[in-house]
Amino acid sequence: MARDPTAGDAPAEMPVESPEPTLEVLQRVVEGLQAENAELQDKHLRAAAEAQNVRRRAQQDIERERKFGIERFAKDALSVADNLGRALSALPADLDSLDPALRNVIVGVQATQRELQSVLERHGVTRIESLGKPFNAEFHQAVMEVENPSVPAGTVVQELVPGYLLAGRLLRAAMVALSKGGPAPGQPANDDA
Repeated sequence: MARDPTAGDAPAEMPVESPEPTLEVLQRVVEGLQAENAELQDKHLRAAAEAQNVRRRAQQDIERERKFGIERFAKDALSVADNLGRALSALPADLDSLDPALRNVIVGVQATQRELQSVLERHGVTRIESLGKPFNAEFHQAVMEVENPSVPAGTVVQELVPGYLLAGRLLRAAMVALSKGGPAPGQPANDDA
């Protein structure tokens, strides 16, 4: 018997041949590999779906920014439009009686107001038509009521500050005066009085 010099006087062990794996062991290995494969496939599908969701959200963010990116600027520009409107509403009805130089200034202010409205509309800012329409809390802010029995109650009879939409979304609500004392909306006026 050969001796192992490192083990002292103990005999050297004989190499042991490993037994061939049984069918059960191989089946367990295959099942483990199949489970690992299924888990990796699931992780891959989830990662691909997440990447697609990130791309979709990024595209939506880009589209939203394209539509509504000018919101702050548009709100600031509305104050200019309001001031031009106030200036023009303060003018006398008969412009022919005015000095020709003053008339030219007024015509220039009117042209400036039209151009500003045109620029706003080109960029998706549209004015809300309110006069004569029923009150809508989504687009109107009621600031007062006016006694007017000839108009159904809750109808906009005066627009103090115009409202605007940006790409269909409310940019600024219209400040309006509503009628009161008239018939309820949808009812005919009472002619007995």
